[in-house]
This record gives sequence, C-alpha cells and structure tokens, in this order.
Amino acid sequence: MATNPITLGSSSIDVASIVTNLTNNKRAATDSSLAAQVSANTTQISAIGNFTSSLTSLQNAMKALTDGSAFTTQKTSVGDSTILSATADADAQPNTYNIVVGKLATSQKTTSTAFATSKTQVGTGTLTIAIGGKSMSLNVASGANSLENIRDSINKASDNPGVTASIVTGTDGAHLVLTSTSTGAANAFTVSSSGGDGNLSQLDFDPATDSATVKAQDAEFTIDGLPATSPSNTVATAIDGVTLALSKTGTSTVTIANDPTAVSSAVTSFVAAYNAFVSTYQTLTKYDATNQQVGALIGDATLTSIKSQITSLVGSQSTGTGAGPKSLSDLGVAFQIDGTLKFDSTKLTKALATNPKETQGLLSGSDGIAPKLDKLITSWTSSSGILTQRTANLNKKAKDLTQQQTDFDVTMKAYSDRLTKQYTALDTMMTKLSNTSSFLQQQFDALTTSKS
Repeated sequence: MATNPITLGSSSIDVASIVTNLTNNKRAATDSSLAAQVSANTTQISAIGNFTSSLTSLQNAMKALTDGSAFTTQKTSVGDSTILSATADADAQPNTYNIVVGKLATSQKTTSTAFATSKTQVGTGTLTIAIGGKSMSLNVASGANSLENIRDSINKASDNPGVTASIVTGTDGAHLVLTSTSTGAANAFTVSSSGGDGNLSQLDFDPATDSATVKAQDAEFTIDGLPATSPSNTVATAIDGVTLALSKTGTSTVTIANDPTAVSSAVTSFVAAYNAFVSTYQTLTKYDATNQQVGALIGDATLTSIKSQITSLVGSQSTGTGAGPKSLSDLGVAFQIDGTLKFDSTKLTKALATNPKETQGLLSGSDGIAPKLDKLITSWTSSSGILTQRTANLNKKAKDLTQQQTDFDVTMKAYSDRLTKQYTALDTMMTKLSNTSSFLQQQFDALTTSKS
C-alpha cells in the first residue's frame, strides 16, 4: 500500500532576502523621517546663507556712502591744459585758483668743446663731477681716455651723483654732453679735473662762471598772486590735496569741485543692492498658490523683522529743521509698488548743487542712513549676530542628524545580524528535518514493498 510523501522541512530558505526585507521594512519610517529632516535643515542653511549674503552685498555696495568717501571724490578742470594739468585727492577742497607760470623747472645740460671724433683721446688725470654734497671721481688713464671711454665711465659709475653722458656729433666735431637727471637749481653740477697731463680741463665746468647749454633752475609761479617755487614741474605741495603738472609758461585757472557722479554712482550701487536684497527676501518667503511653490523660509520671524527694519530706515524722514533733503525720496530714491527702489539722479544732482552739506549729512553723516544701516547689518551678520547664530544652530543640528543616522545604522546592523543568526539557525534545523523526512519516507516505502 503506497503512502503520501511527508514534507517536514526544506533547506531552500532565502535567509538574505528575508533579512533584507524585514530590515528595510523596520527602518523605512525612520530613514524617511531623518532624510526629510536633513533635507529641510540643509535647505534652511542654504536659505539663511543666501539671505546673509544679500545683506553683506548691500553693506559692501554702500561702503562709499557709509565712510563718506563718495563725497571726497574731487574733479579738477583747468582753463588752459597746455599750461598745466591738475589732479586732486580726498584732501582737496572745492575752490578755484589762478596760476601764472613764469618759469619751468629745468635740468642743467652742458656741452663740451669740439673734438675731432668720439674716439679722440681727451687727456689723463682725475675727472670729478659733483652735485651738492655728492660727487664721483673718475681715474682717466692713457689708452682709455677717449670721449667714448669717458662717456661710458660716467654712465656706469656706481657713485654717479645724477648725471648722464652722451656724445653729440655736429659739423665741427664730437661733443660730450652732460645732463642732470633731476630738475631744479639744487641739481646743478660742476665738472673739475686734476693731475695727469692737464688736458681733461677741456671738460671742466662751473655753473657759477660758465654758461650752460641749459641752466638748472626751479619752476617759478604764482597762485592767486602768491609767489612759489618748485625744483620739479610736478608740484604736490603748493595746494592741499592738489598736484600740478606744469607744461609751459602762461596763465591758467584750476578749479576743484566735488564730483557729483561719484555720489550718484554710490547711490546707484546702493539701490541695485537693495533691490537684490528684496528679491532674495521675496524668493525665500514667497507663497505661490498657483504653482504650489513655497519659499524655504516662509513665515520666518527673523527675516521678516530684518526686512521690516531695513525698509523702515530706507523710507525714514529726517527730523532736522534746516533746509535741504529730509529723506531718500528727496534725493530721487523712491519705493515702487513691488517694494524695490527706483533712482532719479536728477534730484540728487540738484540737491548736491543746492544743499551739499545737508545731502552728505542725510546719506553719510554720523546720523545718516548709510552708517545706520551699516551698523544694523553688522549687528545681524557679525560673529555674535542673530543670523550667524542661526546658521551655527542649523549646522549643529546637521551634525546631530548625521549622528542619529549613524546610531540608527548601528542599531539596524545589530538587528540585521540578529535576524540573520535566527533564520540561519532555522534553515539549519529545516535542513535536518528534511533529511529526517527523507529517511522516514524511505522506511515507509520499504515496509510497503515487503508486504506486497
């Protein structure tokens, strides 16, 4: 009589798949939660960084207004640019000067008597060239005493006091030409010789008794009738903050005035940076129901407070009772419907012309809008500022989340190892049961066969 097979166990259990599925199911909710928290935290870190960056850009853009340097930029104009040119720095004050150039500063130039050629031997001995308290002495020996030799020795001397030598050849022969490298009467030079055959005396020159090709002299000029001199044609000490470059004799005016374009440029930069800040704020806090888009920091109280304070300051009115502009709108900076600013430079130019001090005070004075805004931004973005602390807290949270993920991974690894151990044991037991089942089946089959 045949019997049905008995199946008590099997060795075909897929332990790896079972453990993976059970582990994945157990960790799915936690992984999802941690991933969502990491994503949200990362988004906030980026958003706060963008917002802080927009504030820093605004602060940098208005630097020329904050420190007042926009108002110290001067422009110069001259009546006759062939007579002189002028440049002004921050120390220059607005004014007009009448300048009469009587003489230009010149460098002494001397020309020796004529020699047959540049290779003609001049003489031997010691040749000394002196300017003020500086001098050099050249030993001119036979065989190395041509006009060319002397020229080269002067130009190559390490103790040269400031004279260059060249050779000019005319119809009468070759001449040694010496020129001072600096202008001014104090840079006149003497040439003297001693010893040797005495022929070097042909190069001797004393400006007190001899006539120079060009005499060393200081520039002479007057400023509004006041006489002045300068050893150079570049004059930096005659007028505070103004450098004059004298070109020829004659009369010219020099006018120093505040450069309104520098202030206008600074305000333009401020307006552009403010509008960029507003755009960043609106992007981070927007709610677009149509496209289902929500800003990363929508409803954030910190951002809302900062934006409100900046807008309030930019739109504030001065409490001063004097003449002049009282608000940025008086300078052509006005709010538009979307919250951005628009700049009309014509109003600013007019204010600078009619009330320059009041305009500067409103923008850059100790109680001006730019310095006030600069202090606010610094208070928010400094190492102890609310935005810096906010970023630090978010970064700490990011580390905490990373640690939570690491700890959870360790827990899940232990859980996976435990399941693997359990199901491996079960698989082993099932394998043994399968073997026993096969043996019993064989025994039943044998009994059945013997009874047949």
